[in-house]
Amino acid sequence: MTVTVARTPVDRRPALRPWLGTAARLGLATVWLVAGATKVGDLAASGRAVVAYQVMPYDVATVIGAALPFVELALGVILLLGLATRLAAGVSAALLVVFVAGIASAWSRGLAIDCGCFGSGGQLAAGQSPSYLPEILRDLGFLALAGFLLSWPRTPFSVDGWLAGEPPVEDEDD
Repeated sequence: MTVTVARTPVDRRPALRPWLGTAARLGLATVWLVAGATKVGDLAASGRAVVAYQVMPYDVATVIGAALPFVELALGVILLLGLATRLAAGVSAALLVVFVAGIASAWSRGLAIDCGCFGSGGQLAAGQSPSYLPEILRDLGFLALAGFLLSWPRTPFSVDGWLAGEPPVEDEDD
């Protein structure tokens, strides 16, 4: 006599979520590290990029522009390590919303500027046209990564997980 055991299908989505979170965390970390690194060498240019948006007084804009690369680098390192991931994702989301709003504002007011997201930015030369829609869509994609991490901040190979006593990778029995 043969006994057949019926197996119910296993939902693999929960097992995949931590790895998607790791990819989101490392991807967003890379974005912040590259953005900060491209600006930190020329803080005056970073300040000019913020001034070009024409949404705050010159002195405030230059200080924000000079500080922004360091905030981006700090977020990148924190996300790379997976330390305070939910907090870093929240700050990332807030910054990205501000960036999208700033780009949309510049677009709606007819300004011709480079966003300065991954470089010096500022006023475009005569005849150059801005690429606002791709910049907004790109930042919305980054915002989606931050949103994922807000919902599921625990990822393999993160300080958050190690501090919580979780193994780097959990084995799941079928």
